[in-house]
Amino acid sequence: MKTERPYPAVTIDARGAKRAKEGHPWVFDNEITAVTGPIADGALCDVCSPKGRYLGTGFFNAHSKIRVRILSQNPNDDFSPDFFRRRLQYAWDYRKTVLAGEVSACRVIFGESDRFPGLTVDKFGDILVAQTLSLGIEQRTSLLFPLLTELLEADGHPIRGIFQRNDVRLRELEGLPQGKGWFPLPGKEPPASTCTEIVENGIRYRVDFENGQKTGFFLDQRFNRQAAARLSPGRTVLDCFTHTGSFGLVCAAAGARQVVSVDISETALATARENCAANGLTDRVEYRAANVFDLLPTLQKGAFDYIILDPPAFTKSGKTVENAQRGYKEINFRAMKALPRGGYLATCSCSHFMTDRLFREMLQSAARDAGVELRLIEARQQGPDHPVLWNVPETDYLKFYLLQIV
Repeated sequence: MKTERPYPAVTIDARGAKRAKEGHPWVFDNEITAVTGPIADGALCDVCSPKGRYLGTGFFNAHSKIRVRILSQNPNDDFSPDFFRRRLQYAWDYRKTVLAGEVSACRVIFGESDRFPGLTVDKFGDILVAQTLSLGIEQRTSLLFPLLTELLEADGHPIRGIFQRNDVRLRELEGLPQGKGWFPLPGKEPPASTCTEIVENGIRYRVDFENGQKTGFFLDQRFNRQAAARLSPGRTVLDCFTHTGSFGLVCAAAGARQVVSVDISETALATARENCAANGLTDRVEYRAANVFDLLPTLQKGAFDYIILDPPAFTKSGKTVENAQRGYKEINFRAMKALPRGGYLATCSCSHFMTDRLFREMLQSAARDAGVELRLIEARQQGPDHPVLWNVPETDYLKFYLLQIV
């Protein structure tokens, strides 16, 4: 490098350099060819091409296969508190714009998409729920979380507390312990309850952010629920993998004649029933505890004219994509067989490894085997508060299709 830098450096091979030049923020352990100077885990280091060209600065971690997570490609960035404040402000301003100010419940920070590698922050009213999967970010939460709270409160959004949902195995890949609990915000006593309430698409939901899946509620389907609800007036809807009831409830509120919501988890269904009662929809929604794979083959054709499939990720690894594809095909094939001509299907996958191409191929194969044709109504993705960076494929994970059986 031609100018002296304040950080130690790693040199990477041509393959890693090509990806870094294209904007991907991950440097893998097997791409590093040299290390200049001692680098503490979690500390900043520069990343250089084989010819010594500066490619970026990021967090180093010898415990992780993702050896460096690039934070910036600007050699003039100083990584001071003001740097992080500006970046937090940029993320918040983006949400206010793309969500048209409807930010009472939204994702505030979406990891690499917001240049905060390994950090997720969801906002549920006056509660923030954070998950940290990067050692470099973990070491800076005492700076970032108070800054974020200060920024939101200055914009008229008081924050009572930040709850950390760090009870995920991925942290072990970074050499981090699992755990969950309140982050100690200066001058604030944490709330006594780890449940809160939000309103999304006019529906009230109870959010258990300590024990619910992920951070407590799946905010990424917000606009997909709106789209699904538009097809529901007068229809008999089967909402599969309902979790805490969201798709079924928006359909019932939009005028569905009857909704049956199914999940294998009695705990999730208990919350779904609470949400249903809170919204005055108990006369139109029925809840069943069942395995969707067992239920779908038993359906009488035409019993439902609208089926919604919102399964959990069937694969979290490229090695199991083929098995996952079979699982997706099974439930979609069964739904297509059960629907009448003219019926509607909403179907999705939340796995990055199940790419859009693979998902479309699966749907086409399921339709052929079911002896039906599909009319595409809409192809959608995650909400804009979960932004996709085209140079970071891992940020593109949710596929959502609205189809008609013809």
